[in-house]
Amino acid sequence: MIDFKQKFNEAKKMRRMYLFVAPFMLLFLLFTMLPVLISIFFSFTSFNILEPPEFVGIANYLRMFLDDDVFLTAVRNTIILAVVTGPVGYMLCLMFAWFINELSPKMRALVTLVFYAPTISGNVYLMWGVLFSSDSYGFVNGFLLRIGTIFEPILWFQDTRYMMPLIIVVALWSSLGTSFLAFIAGFQGIDKSLFEAGAVDGIKNRWQELWFITLPSMRPQLMFGAVMSITASFGIGDIVTALAGFPSRNYAVHTIVNHLQDYGGIRFEMGYASAIATVLFVIMIGANIFIKKVLSNVGT
Repeated sequence: MIDFKQKFNEAKKMRRMYLFVAPFMLLFLLFTMLPVLISIFFSFTSFNILEPPEFVGIANYLRMFLDDDVFLTAVRNTIILAVVTGPVGYMLCLMFAWFINELSPKMRALVTLVFYAPTISGNVYLMWGVLFSSDSYGFVNGFLLRIGTIFEPILWFQDTRYMMPLIIVVALWSSLGTSFLAFIAGFQGIDKSLFEAGAVDGIKNRWQELWFITLPSMRPQLMFGAVMSITASFGIGDIVTALAGFPSRNYAVHTIVNHLQDYGGIRFEMGYASAIATVLFVIMIGANIFIKKVLSNVGT
């Protein structure tokens, strides 16, 4: 039985803390939870913004999985990108943060800026577009032509053989973001006495320190980084649009986010777009639950 009187008294004692949390909770409810609930509602309707929504039940979901071949292609591409860029980007963030943590403070600040810069640069896509330009003026094509490897320029972001690998590389390049900074903060916050106690208990090398001391001490940062990496990997869309066009040739790198942008921002089929967003939301939640279970075993 829940003792509501006791819960009320506890809440009354902590009312000041609730007041401090209230602004964030209000913004979270208004701009995160409420839009999600509204999107779920509209996913069961036919809505084009100009006319009142018409309830259609699960018709949008049936159309999505049974009649929309492009959506199924987008799901396949999104899963490929997420499976590769999510774990690999996560491990790269952790590995680079671990190495950078061993540097001196001044060098650490400089190297952190170098690695973090691609995520805050607005020209990161422009750089890759110039490197892999489809004409002979592109740096990669120019180099390959000069050494005689190819005899005509390669259409890097129009050729379906190269589009997916290049998008994966660019996504990994720009993945050193918030997770990277969280990991560095986590390494800096570990109690140094734990390493001394570990040496007494039989820890013999740096790898054992990492597995049995460092990673268990960084579980909050690891979880935060995992959530951010998963969200970023399933939310890849701008990279595709900037480099491969919208839509990409033969939908070779068309993702769920691109499909959502198509129906929500161009066709204004908001009911169907809301159904796509709901499916993507469910996929992200499922992936986050799976990652949470995996990370709960770290260091055990």
